[in-house]
Amino acid sequence: MLNATYEPLSVVPSRRAACLVLADKADVVEDDGTVLRAARLEVPSPLVIRLRYVVKVPYHRRTALSRRAIFARDEHRCQYCGGAADSIDHVMPRSRGGLHVWDNVAAACRPCNLSKRDRTPDEAGMHLARPPRAPRELAWVTVSVPRVPEAWKPYLARAS
Repeated sequence: MLNATYEPLSVVPSRRAACLVLADKADVVEDDGTVLRAARLEVPSPLVIRLRYVVKVPYHRRTALSRRAIFARDEHRCQYCGGAADSIDHVMPRSRGGLHVWDNVAAACRPCNLSKRDRTPDEAGMHLARPPRAPRELAWVTVSVPRVPEAWKPYLARAS
């Protein structure tokens, strides 16, 4: 869903998008080629909608810190050995004052996570492929859906 200024606001289910279009609160910008039919009505099935009014966003949206988001950021790769990641690791262990924040959490494979245990990477003789960082501002879109449709990409690129 886009603001009236074409700024991405959120990801909504297609049913909610269709309801906003039917209530004349939004317009269909992109559709998937199919039609939603009722007894006396046909509406194109929306992929991208734009609100007819401007919604003031009081804050910059941040991507929530979750396992899924960490794996997406690190491309499902262990940050220590480059293998397939199946767990997360706190670079500075929480038991030693490390926080559960983007800059301290990395994807890891189980063997690396077990060999590192409650130590820093330096103490364990390991190194990170790249330092953990907070994702870009629009990363919440890619975390909220498994795959970003091609029709969304022009509107995401315009916002970044």
